[in-house]
Amino acid sequence: TAIDREHKTVTVFSHGEGREYVESYDKLILSPGARPTQPKLPGTGLDRLFTLRTVEDTFAMKDFINAESPRSAVVCGGGFIGLEVAENLRELDVTIVQRPRHLMSPFDADMAALIHQEMRAHGVRLALGRSVEGFEERDGGVDVLLAGEEPLRADMVVLAIGVTPDTALADAAGLQTGIKGSIVVNDRMETGIEDIYAVGDAVQVSHLVTGDDALISLAGPANKQGRVAADAICGLDSRFAGAQGTSVIKVFDLTAAATGLSEAACERAGIAHDAVVLSPMSHAGYYPGGKVMTLKVVFERETYRLLGAQTIGYEGVDKRIDVLATAIFAGLSAIQLKDLDLAYAPPYSSAKDPVNMAGFMVE
Repeated sequence: TAIDREHKTVTVFSHGEGREYVESYDKLILSPGARPTQPKLPGTGLDRLFTLRTVEDTFAMKDFINAESPRSAVVCGGGFIGLEVAENLRELDVTIVQRPRHLMSPFDADMAALIHQEMRAHGVRLALGRSVEGFEERDGGVDVLLAGEEPLRADMVVLAIGVTPDTALADAAGLQTGIKGSIVVNDRMETGIEDIYAVGDAVQVSHLVTGDDALISLAGPANKQGRVAADAICGLDSRFAGAQGTSVIKVFDLTAAATGLSEAACERAGIAHDAVVLSPMSHAGYYPGGKVMTLKVVFERETYRLLGAQTIGYEGVDKRIDVLATAIFAGLSAIQLKDLDLAYAPPYSSAKDPVNMAGFMVE
């Protein structure tokens, strides 16, 4: 519940014993994660409103569904958690509402359109470009109030509009904070206060592509940061290289994956860029069962430096994004993608793999 950095102690409350005590430390690692972002809107404390962070949160939703038998749900937010919640509530009448005009901010609008199509094909309604202004309980349900429009009616609402670093403890201890109150650390995960380290969704990191400060709340970087902190405590010279936001999500039957910068992110960063988009088969067209995927590769206009990629399809999406993520990390140019010696047999790929094809197109 508190950190005393001068005396190197923490105050702990024991729920089992119902008492508070002080524990000393030699080294302290802060890994509080991130909590669901809670907008300051009327009605956010209603019983029919849910957020999702812990396993217990899923139990609360499940218990509500079993007890109340809701028929409809509104999910506020179309990111990773919003889409996964919508899929898991698929037997209800589900609507996703959000202010941005397209789902999944790591993707550009042209690629997100494929995600929209898949969601709608499975009965999920999309209310995009709408601003939620509050919530009102009425007649055993919830009205989701929208700016300038009729409210959306639902039996339950899930707030999934993003996450915020859970850093009140660090802030109270006087640690330096950055974006959204995140804990500022160096590449050894040191906070600037002797013997205090921080890792995970609570920390500000360096974006591997831009070098700018960023918040990247993903499990892969968090685990790597934990290893770096442990190494540093043990006297090893491990360093966190940064994160590039490589991610993948299942959207009903579709797989969508991204790494590095989208075109929209390049524009925000002021990077002159270009992109190629292709729709190859997941494996050789003459071998049965191949399915089309769509691949987008973003690169710097003058240097051809590889900046990012997005791919959406049904098979082989994850392996292509991992190849492209590795290429970005290794500093390859977009043209060098054509030279990668990738595994080929007709059930798995084409002699010119989709990643190779992107390189040919860039060239």
